[in-house]
Amino acid sequence: MMRGLGGIIYKEFIQITRNPATLVITLLIPIIQLIIFGYAIDTEVRNVRTQVLDLDNTPQSREFLNRFRATGLYDIRGYVASASELESAIVSGQASVGIQIPSGYGRELSGKRPAEILVLIDGSNNTIASQTMSTAQTLGIRMSIEQLSGSSPERSLLIDVRPRFLFNPALRSANFFVPGLVGVILFLVTMLLTSFAIVSEKELGTMEQLAVSPVSRGGLMLGKILPYLLLGMIQMNVVLFFAQFIFKVEIAGSLPLLELLALVFVFSSLGLGLIISTIAKTQLQAMLMSFMILLPSILLSGFIFPRESMPLPIYWISALLPVTYFVEILRGVILRSAGMEALWDEALILTCMGLLLLAIATVRFRKTVG
Repeated sequence: MMRGLGGIIYKEFIQITRNPATLVITLLIPIIQLIIFGYAIDTEVRNVRTQVLDLDNTPQSREFLNRFRATGLYDIRGYVASASELESAIVSGQASVGIQIPSGYGRELSGKRPAEILVLIDGSNNTIASQTMSTAQTLGIRMSIEQLSGSSPERSLLIDVRPRFLFNPALRSANFFVPGLVGVILFLVTMLLTSFAIVSEKELGTMEQLAVSPVSRGGLMLGKILPYLLLGMIQMNVVLFFAQFIFKVEIAGSLPLLELLALVFVFSSLGLGLIISTIAKTQLQAMLMSFMILLPSILLSGFIFPRESMPLPIYWISALLPVTYFVEILRGVILRSAGMEALWDEALILTCMGLLLLAIATVRFRKTVG
């Protein structure tokens, strides 16, 4: 039964060494991913984007904000002039927390009278929302105790921190995960399908026919993309339907806007799949390369872990992933009812990515057939 076993093993090792691309993907990529994800995956929330409306502008209000900074949880990135601007900053995704200090805050503290602080929290990310709420309330209690040192213990808290969730007030985890999951599923299927598009032509032996056909390279690339583009849009609508039907995640914003931005995202995903297809020699290589991109897209895009807590080099790596911007679009439209004025920068980045990826795939195809 074991006759010839040694020869077969020797033959397989020879084939492996003659295919260096697969060998590199198999051995080197896991090491790189271990290093990146080891630094990136951190459940501790830090550097939450925060905007401030300081209507008091006194030493006491500045001291309060300094104490917020010192926690390491709040990253105060700017000041706004009105309550509407503060709320708009959270709706647009520029901030996850808004701190509103009322006029007369310093005067009330000086007179040992209670002063209220309003903390607006984006509840669409329940992990960040829970921690920012508890930290803000704990900080208010601690500062009140310091202010009341030596006073009667029956006195009420001087600094009354009032958190208010703008979205997802019940902090349902489905409202956080399901919109991001829509983007990840869409990215997975569309990229995988197109990553096999040219590789399958090579394996079937029809690549030479395409090379000598009168179809231009650009026409060929678009011809490969457009059917999958339609398929991707159908798939997104199916997933959105089940997200509403099963998980009760309602779309608060504009569905036509979401469809338009999803079209841009699918275009960039398909372009990335085409680049993989022009590089890979076999469908196995194409699948391995696709999963090499998929895993970072899940872990680094903000789908599970907040990007603000990641080290800066890994944060910039996450900025190269199309899913990063589409997850923000999905949560913006579905949960925060954000419009194009809030999401135009994500839409612009995805459009540029799609055009660039298609251009690279076109150039790579010329090299492949040459």
